[in-house]
Amino acid sequence: MSDDRERRWRLALGGEDDALSKDDQRLSGALTSLYGEGDDGDDGKKRRGGLGGSAPHVARWMGDIRAYFPSSVVQIVQKDAFERLGLQRMLLEPEFLAAVEADINLVATLISLRNVMPDKTKDTARQVIAKVVAQLMDRLERKTADALRGAVDRSRRISRPRFADIDWPRTIRANLRHYQVEHQSIVPERLVGFAREQRRIVDLDEVVLCVDQSGSMMASVVYASIFAAVMASLPVVKTKLVCFDTVVVDLTEELTDPVEVLFGVQLGGGTDINQAVAYCADKIERPSKSHFILITDLYEGGNAEELLTRVARLIGMGVNVIVLLALSDQGRPSYHPELAARVAALGAPVFACTPDQFPDLMAAALKREDIHAWAAKEDIKLVAKQTLSARG
Repeated sequence: MSDDRERRWRLALGGEDDALSKDDQRLSGALTSLYGEGDDGDDGKKRRGGLGGSAPHVARWMGDIRAYFPSSVVQIVQKDAFERLGLQRMLLEPEFLAAVEADINLVATLISLRNVMPDKTKDTARQVIAKVVAQLMDRLERKTADALRGAVDRSRRISRPRFADIDWPRTIRANLRHYQVEHQSIVPERLVGFAREQRRIVDLDEVVLCVDQSGSMMASVVYASIFAAVMASLPVVKTKLVCFDTVVVDLTEELTDPVEVLFGVQLGGGTDINQAVAYCADKIERPSKSHFILITDLYEGGNAEELLTRVARLIGMGVNVIVLLALSDQGRPSYHPELAARVAALGAPVFACTPDQFPDLMAAALKREDIHAWAAKEDIKLVAKQTLSARG
């Protein structure tokens, strides 16, 4: 048996093992704390491993986990620790928050617990959330801005185009006399490219993001809040963000600070989609220039028939209505199939979308392109329309 294979078996078996190095003993101890069996209890039963009640102890444990595993594995171990050892209470300790590997799931947990956090811990939680927001902004901001700022006008040419707008066939033809024989290449002295429209894609079209903040929509709320903040920073659209459960919360005024937006979210609770749509409908000023993005799994706790009537009215007024069953990195979401099909029958596209697809979706929506065709190009399956005969 090779040394590495023997080492792996010793780590898998757990417990104390003098044959392991000091680092491997720390690694084994960290895993045993979560997954191993402890000593017999007073009732004679084996106790599950634990981390004790000390936040510094947990912080050191998290430090060991982070030192020996990649980020993806760390997040799995954290999730197991929350479920198996009841570590939600540890999230109230700043020492734990400073050591934990931050991700969207942790952000949602912190948001849901913020009202019971002491001020000192709340400050640390805000720093953790800000770190995750910064990572997501870095990933999504540039693509969103590029997608929304302007459409390429291929009828005009310019000599100083952006790299993405270079017309390579025309550029090559314009620079053939600069062909370098020894290098077998052309050195272009003049670039020919497509001009971007001087006007915006839209003349301040309005986008209303209406987001279900019930517990099952956690990732969607985080991503929608970040996208809303990015879009609000661009001068091409007017962006509004409304979150709801059984209460409607308008977070539009907070969009300059996405961390503050997330602290304004109330994850969990019931769902009254109809009430939220009614609120947003009252805020729409120019229906023909408005885009209503409803992000919900359509498990309606309010009046479903009235909801359908409101959505139909918005579509009839010329509002561009799109329903996203989820805005997350996950696969096909859980949703109410009958209500989704009935909404689709009204003419609104109903589907799930990933964060990486969302900027292009919004660009297509703002240009009033056929969203069904866009989804087909992206290999996104839309919810099929439900006919009257199918409803019986």
